[in-house]
Amino acid sequence: MLERLELEAFLTLAEELHFGHTAERLHLTTGRISQTIKKLERQVGAPLFERTSREVRLTALGQQLRDTLLPAYQQIGAGLEQAVSAARGITGSLGVGFSALWSGDLVVKAADLFRVRHPDCEVHIQEVPLGDPLGPLRSGRIDLQLTEFPIDEPDIAVGPVVFSEPRALMVSDEHPYAARETVSLEDLADTVLLAMTGNIPDYWLDYHYPRATPSGRAIPHGPPITYWQEVLSHISVGKGVSVVAARGARYYPRPGVTFVPFSDAPPIEYGLLWRAGEDNARVRTFIQIIREIHPPARRSGRR
Repeated sequence: MLERLELEAFLTLAEELHFGHTAERLHLTTGRISQTIKKLERQVGAPLFERTSREVRLTALGQQLRDTLLPAYQQIGAGLEQAVSAARGITGSLGVGFSALWSGDLVVKAADLFRVRHPDCEVHIQEVPLGDPLGPLRSGRIDLQLTEFPIDEPDIAVGPVVFSEPRALMVSDEHPYAARETVSLEDLADTVLLAMTGNIPDYWLDYHYPRATPSGRAIPHGPPITYWQEVLSHISVGKGVSVVAARGARYYPRPGVTFVPFSDAPPIEYGLLWRAGEDNARVRTFIQIIREIHPPARRSGRR
């Protein structure tokens, strides 16, 4: 008979492929996780994971067991969530915002599942303007938001990173960089960078639209931009360049604009925000659904 700890330890390790991360998620010691997995492997009669000093991987049998157990485990979790919803009375309405269109795709999927599980609670989705990224949340027009990090505000609670995207530089088709396979952060010193303006924290602007390269060279900035379409229009006629998630090439195809990947820029991280002290049952449940349909990427690592 499979015990609950064995089930959770196995499925979590199968996702994380890292004993330390698994222990952190389950609030246990690494030793306890290792003992639990060994006990399960003795019960099965064969190894479920391949362990080396550098990585942890599922065996073929481990993959088969994960694929068998995971749907049932998720179904049990959904049933429990529905019971909790009924007990806590998840009713009323929930406003969820997003900034980038690819964030909106995930929010819409989560909202669909939320409505199925909690039909007595309405979900309203809206795009958050880039020029006022925290305004709708602070005003109460939305309760939860999936947006670009970093965010460090005393009245805003910040969840973990949900996903990240590599960066690219948007340039005119006529720009010298358009023919390159990649660009670097140092290349920004020889361009005019177009940045957003508005009620945006300075540290956020500095992170996404830096004023100096890693070596300290100044990055010229062009006229401030208020709306995203302005950015695309300015770039298409050669008025400057701008930094964006590389996925933007699929969402914003436009004649005259080329997306060139960065070779050295850190990825853009996206996560959830809500008003500090207001993580009610509706907010917590929506966050759980986001994590369910978009779990952290599996990664290998040291034991």
